[in-house]
Amino acid sequence: MSLTKSPSIAELNERSREVFRAIVDSYMETGDPVGSRTLSRRLTTQLSPATIRNVMADLQELGLLRSPHNSAGRLPTEAGLRLFVDGLLQVGEISEAERGEIEGHIAASGLSLNQALEQASSTLAGLSSHVGLVLAPKTDRAVTHLEFVPLGDGRALVVIVDENGQVENRVIDLPRGLPASALTEASNYLRARLAGRTLDESRLTIQQELADHRAQLGELTQRVVETGLAVWSDTDRGALIVKGQARLLDDVAAVADLERIRGLFDALEAKENMLRLMDAAESGDGVRIFIGAENTLFNHAGWSMVLAPYAGPGAKVLGAIGVVGPTRLNYARIIPMVDYTARAIGRMLNRKPEIES
Repeated sequence: MSLTKSPSIAELNERSREVFRAIVDSYMETGDPVGSRTLSRRLTTQLSPATIRNVMADLQELGLLRSPHNSAGRLPTEAGLRLFVDGLLQVGEISEAERGEIEGHIAASGLSLNQALEQASSTLAGLSSHVGLVLAPKTDRAVTHLEFVPLGDGRALVVIVDENGQVENRVIDLPRGLPASALTEASNYLRARLAGRTLDESRLTIQQELADHRAQLGELTQRVVETGLAVWSDTDRGALIVKGQARLLDDVAAVADLERIRGLFDALEAKENMLRLMDAAESGDGVRIFIGAENTLFNHAGWSMVLAPYAGPGAKVLGAIGVVGPTRLNYARIIPMVDYTARAIGRMLNRKPEIES
């Protein structure tokens, strides 16, 4: 029976540490259970398979290893991976080539902030061979155009253009049978109040008008406006840029089945997770590692996330960047990679003081 509290590294003797490290290293390389005979060939210390089996049994009793169904080998548990990362992991350094690739993509001339962040997410996905994600800071620029475009089936596209020409498209749900005139009236009403103002400023004005019944809108038109306001609230949270999802399909054996991959995709697309992601970035100093079920962002085991905040002028945290993949991530390589990318974004933001949330 496993203990309710995992042991510390100090509680493991040298033999247990060596066996445990070898099992975790093997898991990160292959994702497969490893048995005592295989371990006996990997260890630097001469230990018999029988002795290794006894050590493995002790580690399993401590809750650090598990034995998959119909397998004589062992895999680390999520608690075991946490113990390894906190107590045994030797973090490496990224290569000069990787540094150059990160810097080159982020600092390329002519890129807007969003384009640079897109490049950062794509670069992390490529270098890590997992999913790269970036939480972009919210924008606070004046809006120059807004329009509701009917899509049919009770849906419409909200098109918002800011003063820098950035276009934000969001699909919203509307009452079925809504007349086109209601969308036109809502567009005209909002454009009149948006001219030269930020989304925050416009929302406060409109909410006050609606509350005081000064808007003089029909009931259906007012519902369209209120739905648009809710969309803007999502926009204020920033945008979650996710790259490399297809790479997960190359590693299906390590994450059990396609259903769990679909569950991760759904979690990445959920807007409310952006707030959780930002909270996680702001609540820690530097790189944070979430292993399996510790990661409340996805609400299920099997995945790990390495996350780091990036800051703009005044050391204000504006967003976060990270890598998501199966729990057998190469933490030693990905941790410094995420950290360096976050710092590179920070340097870019501080070179451009006009880019602020």
